[in-house]
Amino acid sequence: MRIYDFTLELSAGTELTEGLGNSLFEAGCDDGSPGSCEGVVSIDFHREAESLEAAIRSAIADVQKAGCTVVKAEIEADAPGIHVA
Repeated sequence: MRIYDFTLELSAGTELTEGLGNSLFEAGCDDGSPGSCEGVVSIDFHREAESLEAAIRSAIADVQKAGCTVVKAEIEADAPGIHVA
């Protein structure tokens, strides 16, 4: 398995609170670092999986378990193993 780095952005109106951070951790996002910038809450993940798709899908499922909605996934174009055409 490989480790994949990516960011998930949560829906507008989501506020990063201590309670949300705890809920995300308990839902399985213990490999993510939540943060907030200009009112946008996002989580930077460092997730081990068989593929990038599997990593992102499992992270989205964990975020949803915490009661949040993901609106965007971002991957750095120069990340190892990622090819942008």
